[in-house]
Amino acid sequence: MAESRSFSYKGLFASNSPEPREGAIGKRGKYDFAVAYPDPKSVPLDDIVDALKGALREEGEDLAIYGNQNGYPPLREFIAQKMAKDRDIHVTPDDIIIGDGSGQPIHMICESLVDPGDVVLTEDFVYSGTLSQLRRFHADIRGVACDQDGMLPDALDSAIQRARGEGKAVKFIYTIPIFQNPQGWTMTLERRKEMVRLSQKHGVPILEDDCYVDLRYDGEPVASIHSLDDTGSVMYVGSFSKIIAPGMRLGYMTAPKEILNMARAVKGTSMASHFTSLAVHRYATGSLEGHIDEINDIQRAKRDAMVAALGENFGSSATWSRPQGGLFVWLQMPEEVDLQAIRDRVLDRADVGYQAGPLFAPDGVSGKNCARLCFGYNTPEEIHEGIAKLANAFEEEGVLSG
Repeated sequence: MAESRSFSYKGLFASNSPEPREGAIGKRGKYDFAVAYPDPKSVPLDDIVDALKGALREEGEDLAIYGNQNGYPPLREFIAQKMAKDRDIHVTPDDIIIGDGSGQPIHMICESLVDPGDVVLTEDFVYSGTLSQLRRFHADIRGVACDQDGMLPDALDSAIQRARGEGKAVKFIYTIPIFQNPQGWTMTLERRKEMVRLSQKHGVPILEDDCYVDLRYDGEPVASIHSLDDTGSVMYVGSFSKIIAPGMRLGYMTAPKEILNMARAVKGTSMASHFTSLAVHRYATGSLEGHIDEINDIQRAKRDAMVAALGENFGSSATWSRPQGGLFVWLQMPEEVDLQAIRDRVLDRADVGYQAGPLFAPDGVSGKNCARLCFGYNTPEEIHEGIAKLANAFEEEGVLSG
C-alpha cells in the first residue's frame, strides 16, 4: 500500500479570499459589557411561540417549497409600512430584500460596489462587523473625524477630495447615524443634511445603517438620511435583531433599483429563513410596538445604571457618552492608557468583558485608550457591580487612580 500523506490546499485558495481565522470561542464575562446583547428576559418567547403556531397553521405547508428570493412577501409589506411611518421612507415591498440580520445586506452591498483598493469612508470608530466586511473585499477604509453630533462635514469633504486627488474611487460613505456603534451619539438633522449635500456634490452614495433606531430612551426622533435625499444616492439597512432577538437573524435593505438588482445577483439562490420570517411577521404585526416600549423602559434603566456607576467609580479620570438610546457607552481614558493590552487580564481577574477601541478603528490600531461598554445584557444591579469591579481592575493595572 502506498504511503498516505495529508492533502495540502496550499496554492488552491482564491486570490480574493479573506485571511483565514480560527474558530475559537472567546470567554464571556459574568459582567458582559463586550457584546451588544439585548436583555435576555425581555425576549418575548411565549408570544413568539404563539405567533409561530398561528402562522404554521395557516401557511406551514409552504415550508415545503423554496420561498421568494427577496424574502417573505407579507413581512416585506410590514417593513415597507414601518419604514414609511417611522422613517419617512416610501418604497414598495418589491424594493426591499430581507437578509440574515443587517450583516448580509451590508455584505451584498460591499460585494456589489467594492474592488480592492477602493475607498470607503466611515466614522472614525465604527461597528467592527462592517469593518470586517469591508476588509473582506480589501477596501481602503478611511475614518472621518466625528464629534458628539456625528461626522464633521469639513472632514468628510476633505476626505473625499483627498482620495480623489490620489486617483482613488470613493465607493460610499458608511454611517450609523442614530445611537452610533460604538460611540453612542446621534447625528443631528443639520449634519445629516450636510452629508446628503456632500454626497450629491461629489457623487458618492451613502449607506445608512439604522439598526438601532427603535431603541430610543430620550429625546426626539431625527429624520432618516434616506428621507432627506431625492436623488437615489442613499442605501438603507435595518434589523429586527435588537428589537426581537439577535438569534432570529433577520434584517433588510432598500436601495435604488440598480443596486437591488446587483444585490440579488450577489445573493444568488440563498434566502432568509422562511420559518423565522413567519414567526417575526406574525409577532411584529400584533405585538412589536408594545414590545419596543417595554424593552426601552428596561434598557433606559440599564443605561442610567451604567452612566451612574461610571460617575461613582471613574469620577474625573475618564469621560464617557450618555446615549439617548441604543446599547453602548463609549469610555475614553487618558491618551497614554492602553485598554487593549489589559483587556484579557481584566476579564480573567474581574470577570468583566469589554471591547477596546482598536476593534472599531478603520486603521485597526487607534483608540487604545477607549472602550465600548454594552449595557443591554446584565441587570442594573449587575451593571453597578461590574463597573465597580472594572474600576478596581483598572486600578490594579495602574491605569486608574484610586
